Amino acid sequence: MLVVAERLGDEKVNQKPLGPHTNSVAVLITHCCGLTEFWLGYVALGRPTDRDRDAEFTATATVAELRAMVGTTLAQTTDDLVRIDNGEARIDPAWCKGLAGDDATDGGVVLHVIEELYQHLGHMELAADALAG
Repeated sequence: MLVVAERLGDEKVNQKPLGPHTNSVAVLITHCCGLTEFWLGYVALGRPTDRDRDAEFTATATVAELRAMVGTTLAQTTDDLVRIDNGEARIDPAWCKGLAGDDATDGGVVLHVIEELYQHLGHMELAADALAG
């Protein structure tokens, strides 16, 4: 994701590639950090959340700010995955309705995060290609 952001640079990382109903790479990275924290921290581990999902889709950032955000998310994700692997997950099945097979296991939640991250990485690559011309 950061490779895509750096490819665009500060000049284009906040641009919407195909009009007002598409997302910039900065928005997608912000959203990916938010969804990772939400699903691993809140859904899996019960950590309080103040996530503002709607605000993720209006965010702007420099490449340096995105790099810092991703670094923070990666550090927290590493800790969260260790805790999940240690059996600390306490997942409310209500959050898992709509996941593949309504899978309310810790593996189901982690798989959901991975699926979302790869999906949005694809969106970022398409956005960057469109913006690069």
